[in-house]
Amino acid sequence: MSTPALDRLLRRLDYQFNDVTLAELALTHRSVSSKNNERLEFLGDAILGFVIADELYRRFPDAQEGALSRLRSSLVKGVTLAEVARELEMGDYLVLGSGELKSGGFRRDSILACALEAMIGAVYLDGGEAPCRALLLRLFDSRLRASSPDSVEKDPKTQLQEYLQGMGLPLPEYRLLKVEGEHHEQVFQVECCAQGLEVAVQGQGGGRRKAEQQAAKRALKLLMAAPPVKK
Repeated sequence: MSTPALDRLLRRLDYQFNDVTLAELALTHRSVSSKNNERLEFLGDAILGFVIADELYRRFPDAQEGALSRLRSSLVKGVTLAEVARELEMGDYLVLGSGELKSGGFRRDSILACALEAMIGAVYLDGGEAPCRALLLRLFDSRLRASSPDSVEKDPKTQLQEYLQGMGLPLPEYRLLKVEGEHHEQVFQVECCAQGLEVAVQGQGGGRRKAEQQAAKRALKLLMAAPPVKK
């Protein structure tokens, strides 16, 4: 039986669970116990990617694959998922271990995004594909309506790759240098090597991909300031 607090969240979701323990599990972080939302998160991530890809394919019949991929990435990235979770006030319902509570885990983008994905997985297991799809289209309605294949800028790694290809040069290489910090606050540092750069450039961020994007952005800026000889 759900609690009054959980009922408030379910009303925001506009979904009534047959098995409310799935919703409770979706809100349980791994810092609590081995019985947590990570498996549901795995499932929800896959479902989210499919539903958004399918919807974009239908909405933009003339868009090319690259534009659709960039648009999907912008909609399912962690920052966007955390925004949706905050709109639902999911942070108020998370079950966290004492360490995560003290460090403000209920406000952290990564935890909120994972909880949303886990809830998507829970709805899928509880009600099937149709209710889950309906839920996602409700949650992402305003973002989907505001979407356009022409409005999403290519990310720095893609820009760097296409720039080098246009110059007839090899693709860039990325190398992880180090990872620092506690598990929930890790900082990744990487370097990017590309022909035309005098030295490798570095980037850092709260994930390896973010660090690589930062390094790529710096590399592209340097290369465009002093372009290598085109082959």
